Amino acid sequence: MIDRDTFGNRTALFHTFGCKLNFSETSSIARQLAEKGIRRITPGETPDIIVVNTCSVTELADKKCRQTIRSFHRRFPDSAILVTGCYAQLKSDEVAALPGVAVVAGTDRKDLISDFLDSWTDRREKTLSVDPARDFRRFTPSCECGDRTRYFLKVQDGCDYWCSYCTIPAARGRSRSGTINEMVAQAADVAAKGGKEIVITGVNIGDFGRANGESFADLVHALDEVDGIERYRISSIEPNLLTDDIIKFVADSKRFMPHFHIPLQSGSDEVLRLMRRRYDTALFRHKIEEVRKAMPHAFIGIDLIVGARGETDEFFEQSCDFIESLPLSRLHVFTYSERPGTRALEIPHVVDEKTKHRRTRHMLAVSERMLTEFTAQFSGSVRPMLFEHPRQGHPCGGFTDNYLKVELQNMPDGFDPMAFDNRIVQVRLGQPIPERETVEGFLI
Repeated sequence: MIDRDTFGNRTALFHTFGCKLNFSETSSIARQLAEKGIRRITPGETPDIIVVNTCSVTELADKKCRQTIRSFHRRFPDSAILVTGCYAQLKSDEVAALPGVAVVAGTDRKDLISDFLDSWTDRREKTLSVDPARDFRRFTPSCECGDRTRYFLKVQDGCDYWCSYCTIPAARGRSRSGTINEMVAQAADVAAKGGKEIVITGVNIGDFGRANGESFADLVHALDEVDGIERYRISSIEPNLLTDDIIKFVADSKRFMPHFHIPLQSGSDEVLRLMRRRYDTALFRHKIEEVRKAMPHAFIGIDLIVGARGETDEFFEQSCDFIESLPLSRLHVFTYSERPGTRALEIPHVVDEKTKHRRTRHMLAVSERMLTEFTAQFSGSVRPMLFEHPRQGHPCGGFTDNYLKVELQNMPDGFDPMAFDNRIVQVRLGQPIPERETVEGFLI
């Protein structure tokens, strides 16, 4: 039982599903609780509070969230479980009925978790605070690193696109963002804390500033002027919002890294039309070619949905051929799942589960080959790597400027990784380690 007078002796466990935006927001919640004196658990401790920040991008994501919440309650039956995120927003009553759940907070209520904890502590009554996403107006900024080295700067939230397969607008609300001055202030604060790298996150970051006459291009120009930050990454940007000017700016910038994540979803124009995407394969190819021309060494990852409604065998083959014709670095592959309330349910052609999984396995194999081939071309070269906070049981390493994940191989006896934490060091790259999606690295 949590006593408000002894918050300082209490501990919390945080679990995040889904995207980098969720991670940033979880870290903000952790800071809220830390201000009350509630600290993260250490190995072997039992948490008084468990915060689960959920995802609902697929039916499998919902299932994993339910399973995890139930598992936490079995392991820690006396802990108060606070659930937020997209699954909590879309299926709040279902979440509230799960054992051990004390608070269910909608996606626009994450900044109030601390207050909800106070309320629950006072009355021991389950709190359910979820407003319809159509009523969301507030933008809640966050820029946190949690227990990591890189900071995640939330610049935008929500989405106005309403793609036929997607529930994000129903979970996150309409597109809204902060201002350039607010984002620059956040970045300057990171620099004052000694942070070296910031990942720019949001639901549809290319839509930044539309409501107040600013733009994402304006934002990246302003952030590039913040002294002390050595690296920025653009986490994910829609191809129709990734302008050629932004690509050129990143190529010329010393602070913006040669790394792009661009959602494709399908390489078939007919499937893109059924998905209600705002581009075609010709535009997508142009963007990839512009990036590759300006930055031959850039890491280019894409999102891909396989087995969507309307994806016939012919359209899947078209998608495969298109993807294999592009100079990509990696695919992030999702297996399509039905989402209640989406327009995709009106599309008549349904792909059976066996075919979905066969297509998924095929595209995952393509992704593994692409990543290995991309990584191998840098074998023997020297690149800058941000040395990341060492984690118990994990190899030391970090990411190069072009987003190659490095495992260091040559640490001498007595090597203290904490002495290198958050430092940019030069590493000579060795061979790819495909099973771990990493590359060997040697300090020089």
